[in-house]
Amino acid sequence: MIRTALLSAWLILITLFCALAAIIVPFWGKGGNLAHLVGRFWARCIVFVSRVKVSVQGLEHIKPGTTYVYMANHQSMFDILALLGYLPVQFRWLAKMELFQIPVFGYSMTRAGYISIDRSNRKSAYKSLQEGAQKIARGVSVVVFPEGTRSSDGQIKAFKGGGFYLAISSGRPIVPVVILGSHHVMPKGTLRIRPGQIVLSINPPIETTPYNNKTKEVLMESVRSTMKRDLEKIAQGARRKAQGKPRLRRG
Repeated sequence: MIRTALLSAWLILITLFCALAAIIVPFWGKGGNLAHLVGRFWARCIVFVSRVKVSVQGLEHIKPGTTYVYMANHQSMFDILALLGYLPVQFRWLAKMELFQIPVFGYSMTRAGYISIDRSNRKSAYKSLQEGAQKIARGVSVVVFPEGTRSSDGQIKAFKGGGFYLAISSGRPIVPVVILGSHHVMPKGTLRIRPGQIVLSINPPIETTPYNNKTKEVLMESVRSTMKRDLEKIAQGARRKAQGKPRLRRG
Protein backbone atom coordinates (compact mmCIF):
# COMPACT_ATOMS: atom_id res chain seq x y z
CA MET A 1 0.00 0.00 0.00
CA ILE A 2 2.80 2.42 0.94
CA ARG A 3 4.72 1.53 -2.23
CA THR A 4 1.61 2.19 -4.35
CA ALA A 5 1.03 5.56 -2.70
CA LEU A 6 4.66 6.64 -3.17
CA LEU A 7 4.66 5.45 -6.78
CA SER A 8 1.43 7.34 -7.48
CA ALA A 9 2.89 10.53 -6.03
CA TRP A 10 6.01 10.12 -8.17
CA LEU A 11 3.91 9.52 -11.29
CA ILE A 12 1.97 12.74 -10.73
CA LEU A 13 5.08 14.85 -10.12
CA ILE A 14 7.14 13.50 -13.02
CA THR A 15 4.14 13.73 -15.39
CA LEU A 16 3.47 17.37 -14.52
CA PHE A 17 7.14 18.25 -14.88
CA CYS A 18 7.56 16.49 -18.23
CA ALA A 19 4.24 17.79 -19.60
CA LEU A 20 5.38 21.34 -18.87
CA ALA A 21 8.75 20.62 -20.49
CA ALA A 22 7.03 19.13 -23.56
CA ILE A 23 5.06 22.36 -23.99
CA ILE A 24 8.15 24.55 -23.72
CA VAL A 25 10.90 22.67 -25.58
CA PRO A 26 9.27 22.71 -29.07
CA PHE A 27 10.06 26.43 -29.21
CA TRP A 28 13.74 25.39 -29.48
CA GLY A 29 13.27 22.59 -32.00
CA LYS A 30 11.09 21.89 -35.01
CA GLY A 31 8.84 18.90 -35.49
CA GLY A 32 8.55 17.85 -31.85
CA ASN A 33 11.84 15.92 -31.67
CA LEU A 34 12.88 17.52 -28.38
CA ALA A 35 9.41 16.94 -26.94
CA HIS A 36 9.72 13.28 -27.90
CA LEU A 37 13.01 13.05 -25.99
CA VAL A 38 11.26 14.55 -22.96
CA GLY A 39 8.61 11.87 -23.32
CA ARG A 40 11.30 9.20 -23.48
CA PHE A 41 12.84 10.51 -20.24
CA TRP A 42 9.39 10.53 -18.60
CA ALA A 43 8.69 6.94 -19.66
CA ARG A 44 12.07 5.63 -18.50
CA CYS A 45 11.71 7.32 -15.11
CA ILE A 46 8.39 5.58 -14.50
CA VAL A 47 9.66 2.22 -15.74
CA PHE A 48 12.70 2.47 -13.46
CA VAL A 49 10.81 3.29 -10.24
CA SER A 50 8.23 0.61 -11.10
CA ARG A 51 11.01 -2.02 -11.06
CA VAL A 52 10.19 -3.08 -14.61
CA LYS A 53 12.89 -4.18 -17.06
CA VAL A 54 12.42 -3.70 -20.79
CA SER A 55 14.48 -5.60 -23.37
CA VAL A 56 14.41 -4.94 -27.12
CA GLN A 57 15.18 -7.45 -29.85
CA GLY A 58 15.21 -7.12 -33.63
CA LEU A 59 16.63 -3.59 -33.87
CA GLU A 60 18.60 -4.70 -36.92
CA HIS A 61 15.32 -4.67 -38.87
CA ILE A 62 15.02 -0.88 -38.56
CA LYS A 63 16.90 1.13 -41.18
CA PRO A 64 18.07 4.49 -39.75
CA GLY A 65 16.41 7.48 -41.34
CA THR A 66 13.54 5.47 -42.84
CA THR A 67 9.93 6.37 -42.13
CA TYR A 68 7.79 3.51 -40.85
CA VAL A 69 4.32 2.82 -39.51
CA TYR A 70 5.00 0.81 -36.36
CA MET A 71 2.13 -1.45 -35.35
CA ALA A 72 2.13 -2.97 -31.87
CA ASN A 73 -0.20 -5.27 -29.98
CA HIS A 74 -1.86 -3.63 -26.99
CA GLN A 75 -1.82 -5.52 -23.67
CA SER A 76 -1.60 -2.72 -21.13
CA MET A 77 -1.28 1.02 -20.55
CA PHE A 78 2.35 0.19 -19.82
CA ASP A 79 2.82 -0.51 -23.56
CA ILE A 80 2.96 3.26 -24.08
CA LEU A 81 5.81 3.61 -21.58
CA ALA A 82 7.74 0.66 -23.02
CA LEU A 83 7.50 1.92 -26.60
CA LEU A 84 8.13 5.57 -25.77
CA GLY A 85 11.05 4.79 -23.50
CA TYR A 86 12.79 1.99 -25.37
CA LEU A 87 11.95 2.11 -29.07
CA PRO A 88 15.08 4.08 -30.07
CA VAL A 89 13.59 6.09 -32.94
CA GLN A 90 11.72 9.35 -33.37
CA PHE A 91 8.01 8.68 -33.81
CA ARG A 92 4.62 10.22 -33.14
CA TRP A 93 1.54 8.63 -31.64
CA LEU A 94 -1.67 8.13 -33.54
CA ALA A 95 -4.27 8.86 -30.87
CA LYS A 96 -8.00 9.51 -30.55
CA MET A 97 -9.04 13.15 -30.33
CA GLU A 98 -10.40 12.78 -26.79
CA LEU A 99 -6.84 12.49 -25.44
CA PHE A 100 -5.97 15.88 -26.97
CA GLN A 101 -8.78 17.47 -24.95
CA ILE A 102 -7.18 16.59 -21.59
CA PRO A 103 -5.83 19.79 -19.96
CA VAL A 104 -2.02 20.18 -20.12
CA PHE A 105 -1.53 16.61 -21.37
CA GLY A 106 -3.46 17.22 -24.57
CA TYR A 107 -1.69 20.48 -25.31
CA SER A 108 1.70 18.84 -24.81
CA MET A 109 0.66 16.12 -27.30
CA THR A 110 -0.25 18.78 -29.84
CA ARG A 111 3.05 20.59 -29.32
CA ALA A 112 4.92 17.32 -29.78
CA GLY A 113 3.28 16.78 -33.18
CA TYR A 114 1.17 13.73 -32.36
CA ILE A 115 -1.58 12.88 -34.84
CA SER A 116 -5.21 13.23 -33.75
CA ILE A 117 -7.94 10.95 -35.10
CA ASP A 118 -11.49 12.27 -34.82
CA ARG A 119 -13.89 9.34 -34.51
CA SER A 120 -17.02 11.42 -33.93
CA ASN A 121 -18.34 10.56 -37.39
CA ARG A 122 -17.22 8.85 -40.58
CA LYS A 123 -16.50 12.09 -42.46
CA SER A 124 -14.35 13.54 -39.66
CA ALA A 125 -12.50 10.24 -39.22
CA TYR A 126 -11.71 10.05 -42.94
CA LYS A 127 -10.47 13.66 -43.01
CA SER A 128 -8.19 13.16 -40.00
CA LEU A 129 -6.80 9.95 -41.52
CA GLN A 130 -6.00 11.82 -44.74
CA GLU A 131 -4.16 14.51 -42.77
CA GLY A 132 -2.28 11.82 -40.85
CA ALA A 133 -1.26 10.06 -44.06
CA GLN A 134 0.12 13.34 -45.41
CA LYS A 135 2.26 13.81 -42.30
CA ILE A 136 3.62 10.26 -42.60
CA ALA A 137 4.36 10.75 -46.31
CA ARG A 138 6.42 13.83 -45.35
CA GLY A 139 8.67 11.64 -43.19
CA VAL A 140 6.98 11.27 -39.80
CA SER A 141 7.02 7.74 -38.34
CA VAL A 142 4.02 6.80 -36.21
CA VAL A 143 3.06 4.10 -33.71
CA VAL A 144 -0.38 2.53 -34.04
CA PHE A 145 -2.23 0.00 -31.88
CA PRO A 146 -4.26 -1.74 -34.62
CA GLU A 147 -6.45 -3.57 -32.10
CA GLY A 148 -7.82 -0.19 -31.07
CA THR A 149 -8.00 -1.10 -27.40
CA ARG A 150 -6.18 -3.17 -24.79
CA SER A 151 -6.49 -6.95 -24.79
CA SER A 152 -8.08 -8.32 -21.62
CA ASP A 153 -6.19 -11.63 -21.78
CA GLY A 154 -2.92 -10.69 -23.50
CA GLN A 155 -3.88 -12.33 -26.81
CA ILE A 156 -3.90 -10.40 -30.09
CA LYS A 157 -7.44 -9.38 -31.02
CA ALA A 158 -8.97 -8.39 -34.37
CA PHE A 159 -7.45 -5.38 -36.11
CA LYS A 160 -9.12 -2.14 -37.14
CA GLY A 161 -8.36 -0.66 -40.55
CA GLY A 162 -7.43 2.96 -39.78
CA GLY A 163 -3.70 2.42 -39.34
CA PHE A 164 -3.54 0.31 -42.50
CA TYR A 165 -5.23 3.07 -44.47
CA LEU A 166 -2.49 5.42 -43.25
CA ALA A 167 0.28 3.02 -44.24
CA ILE A 168 -1.16 2.31 -47.71
CA SER A 169 -1.99 5.96 -48.44
CA SER A 170 1.47 7.15 -47.39
CA GLY A 171 3.27 4.23 -49.07
CA ARG A 172 5.35 3.56 -45.95
CA PRO A 173 6.31 0.06 -44.73
CA ILE A 174 4.68 -1.43 -41.64
CA VAL A 175 6.96 -2.67 -38.86
CA PRO A 176 5.14 -5.18 -36.62
CA VAL A 177 6.21 -4.80 -32.97
CA VAL A 178 5.22 -7.51 -30.50
CA ILE A 179 4.98 -6.70 -26.80
CA LEU A 180 5.11 -9.43 -24.16
CA GLY A 181 4.95 -8.99 -20.39
CA SER A 182 3.10 -5.70 -20.03
CA HIS A 183 -0.17 -7.54 -19.33
CA HIS A 184 1.44 -8.96 -16.18
CA VAL A 185 2.91 -5.61 -15.15
CA MET A 186 -0.35 -3.69 -15.45
CA PRO A 187 -3.42 -5.67 -16.56
CA LYS A 188 -6.39 -3.96 -18.16
CA GLY A 189 -8.83 -2.65 -15.56
CA THR A 190 -6.32 -1.90 -12.80
CA LEU A 191 -3.92 0.91 -11.93
CA ARG A 192 -1.67 -1.34 -9.90
CA ILE A 193 1.85 -1.74 -11.30
CA ARG A 194 3.75 -4.96 -10.60
CA PRO A 195 7.50 -5.47 -11.13
CA GLY A 196 8.30 -7.60 -14.15
CA GLN A 197 9.95 -8.03 -17.52
CA ILE A 198 8.69 -6.61 -20.82
CA VAL A 199 9.99 -7.71 -24.22
CA LEU A 200 9.71 -5.57 -27.36
CA SER A 201 10.23 -7.72 -30.45
CA ILE A 202 10.72 -5.83 -33.73
CA ASN A 203 9.86 -7.78 -36.89
CA PRO A 204 11.08 -7.10 -40.45
CA PRO A 205 9.17 -4.35 -42.32
CA ILE A 206 6.25 -5.33 -44.53
CA GLU A 207 5.94 -3.26 -47.73
CA THR A 208 2.56 -1.65 -48.36
CA THR A 209 2.99 -0.52 -51.98
CA PRO A 210 1.58 -3.79 -53.43
CA TYR A 211 -1.71 -3.13 -51.60
CA ASN A 212 -4.61 -0.73 -51.97
CA ASN A 213 -7.80 -0.10 -50.03
CA LYS A 214 -9.51 -3.00 -51.82
CA THR A 215 -6.81 -5.46 -50.69
CA LYS A 216 -6.29 -3.88 -47.27
CA GLU A 217 -7.73 -6.91 -45.46
CA VAL A 218 -5.00 -9.12 -46.97
CA LEU A 219 -2.35 -6.79 -45.55
CA MET A 220 -4.11 -6.73 -42.18
CA GLU A 221 -4.10 -10.51 -41.99
CA SER A 222 -0.43 -10.68 -43.01
CA VAL A 223 0.60 -8.28 -40.22
CA ARG A 224 -1.63 -9.96 -37.64
CA SER A 225 -0.32 -13.45 -38.52
CA THR A 226 3.26 -12.21 -38.20
CA MET A 227 2.57 -10.73 -34.78
CA LYS A 228 0.71 -13.82 -33.52
CA ARG A 229 3.57 -16.12 -34.54
CA ASP A 230 6.16 -13.88 -32.93
CA LEU A 231 4.13 -13.51 -29.73
CA GLU A 232 3.89 -17.28 -29.36
CA LYS A 233 7.61 -17.68 -30.12
CA ILE A 234 8.81 -15.23 -27.47
CA ALA A 235 6.19 -16.50 -24.99
CA GLN A 236 7.56 -20.03 -25.40
CA GLY A 237 11.08 -18.71 -24.89
CA ALA A 238 10.00 -16.94 -21.72
CA ARG A 239 8.35 -20.12 -20.40
CA ARG A 240 11.46 -22.22 -21.10
CA LYS A 241 13.60 -19.63 -19.37
CA ALA A 242 11.32 -19.61 -16.32
CA GLN A 243 11.28 -23.42 -16.15
CA GLY A 244 15.07 -23.52 -16.29
CA LYS A 245 15.51 -21.34 -13.21
CA PRO A 246 16.48 -23.33 -10.10
CA ARG A 247 13.95 -23.31 -7.32
CA LEU A 248 14.98 -22.00 -3.94
CA ARG A 249 14.77 -24.53 -1.11
CA ARG A 250 12.96 -23.59 2.01
CA GLY A 251 14.62 -24.76 5.14
